[in-house]
Amino acid sequence: MTMSASCPRCGERLDPALPVGDCPHHGTQPPLWRPEVPSYDAFTAHLRLADDFPTYLPWPLAAGWRVSDFGVVTGASDRAAATVTCCTGATEPDGRVDLLIVAEEAGVGLGARCAGLPSADPGLGFGQGPPAVRIRIGSQGIPLWPVSVSTSAGELDRSVVAGEAGGRWLWIVLLPASAVLLMRDELILRDVSGDGPHLVAMPIEGPGPVW
Repeated sequence: MTMSASCPRCGERLDPALPVGDCPHHGTQPPLWRPEVPSYDAFTAHLRLADDFPTYLPWPLAAGWRVSDFGVVTGASDRAAATVTCCTGATEPDGRVDLLIVAEEAGVGLGARCAGLPSADPGLGFGQGPPAVRIRIGSQGIPLWPVSVSTSAGELDRSVVAGEAGGRWLWIVLLPASAVLLMRDELILRDVSGDGPHLVAMPIEGPGPVW
C-alpha cells in the first residue's frame, strides 16, 4: 500500500519526506496524501492520517456504488486540514456518476480544485439567495449553495454545491453535471472517521475520476 504526496491545489508531486512541499505553481503547500491504488488497507491508512478530522461518505452506500478515491491533506503539525472522498456508481439517465465530497479548512483549495476552479474558494457571488439543496449529517440539516464553474479551465461537465459544516467548508461535486438530480432527495452523509469495522464490507475499488 503506497500513499503519494501532491499539491492539494493542482496535483504536482511533492517530496513525501517533508512536512510541507514546494509546489512550482502554488508555493509552499501541505501535502495531499492519496493512494496509488484504492483499497481497504489504504483507506485505513487514510483514516489514521485524518484522525478526528471528518471523512464523509454517503450513507448507506447505494447498491452497485463503490468508494473509488480518497485523500487527506496534512499540515506541518501533522494535523489534517482537509479530506476528500469519491464514490462511483451508475444511474439510468447519466451512466457513470462520480460524487466527490470535500471537507476542508479555509484556504486549503482542495474543494476548488475538485470543482475545477482556479481560486481557493467558491468565488464572488457565492451564498446569495436561497440554498440550492440541503443535506443531512447526523441530526443536522446543512444548506448548500450552487458554485459557478463558468471560470473553470475545462468543460462545464460538473455540478458543484458548497456550504459550511462544523466550521469548515463542505463541497459536493457531481460528474456529469446532470447527476445533480440525485440531490433532489436529501442526501445523508456520515463521518466515518471512527467507524473502523463497519467499513470492512464497504466496496473500495478504483479508478476514480481525474481531478
